[in-house]
Amino acid sequence: MGLRFKFNLVLSIVTLIGLAGSGLISYQILQHNARQEVLEMARMMMESAVAVRSYTVSEIKPLLSVQQRRAFIPQTVPAYAATQYIRRLQESHSEYSYKEATLNPTNPANRTTEWEADVVYHFRNQPGEKEIIGERVTPTGPQLYMGRPITITNPECLACHDKPSNAPQTLIDTYGSNNGFGWKLNETIGAQIVSVPMSLPLARAQSTFISFMSALVGVFLLIAVILNLLLHFIVIKPVRAMSAKADEISLGNLTVDELAVKGNDEIASLGRSFNRMHRSLSNAVKMLDESV
Repeated sequence: MGLRFKFNLVLSIVTLIGLAGSGLISYQILQHNARQEVLEMARMMMESAVAVRSYTVSEIKPLLSVQQRRAFIPQTVPAYAATQYIRRLQESHSEYSYKEATLNPTNPANRTTEWEADVVYHFRNQPGEKEIIGERVTPTGPQLYMGRPITITNPECLACHDKPSNAPQTLIDTYGSNNGFGWKLNETIGAQIVSVPMSLPLARAQSTFISFMSALVGVFLLIAVILNLLLHFIVIKPVRAMSAKADEISLGNLTVDELAVKGNDEIASLGRSFNRMHRSLSNAVKMLDESV
């Protein structure tokens, strides 16, 4: 087993360990950053929906209060305004969604699906929790969802959702009297749920990871080539020259030229020691021949 083989074996083991460690750490960082990117998008959508709701309550609803007495105007409903806002966004980003999922909604379109009901019941069972973040698999790929509870804290909301007899007739005419009633103060009746696709950020993270690892492998290969060249010219070549001289001397050829030694490193020091040994051996042989 030659010196070059041993060196490259050790170098390969160290390289593999370095690549594995770097790959694991970089993969985790990129995946974490991708998830944080998706989470920031979800928060932005949620805050936008909350802003639209607030705007509707404070500025749109008062302007249409008189017309609301003659006919129900859905644009005055905060949930409707927020949902319509997100629908405009979905025209260019169809995978994004926002829903005010409710267990017993006035508008059947807002009724919870099975997984959305789990989110609502989670908030019911954990009254102090204000936000939930999770991931789920969909036909279009993994999605991150963010949910916030919808809790009746304003008694004015019960004017439309307590009993059908107390609700505006325009609301009954539009949605009927079977849904959206029986709500109670401080009851969590639903959840605002935003869903954001994770496929694109994860794909970008995967692409970045592959590019990074490819570049890292290339750097390690370049370093290996440079180290092998340095090993050849600094160590292997001088040692081979010494070995060849030693073979000739051991066969009795004491007239060989001395090694050409340059530098002040350990290999050069070994070469100078070899030359001194060669001269001493030659002198000893000459003295022995003269005495004979």
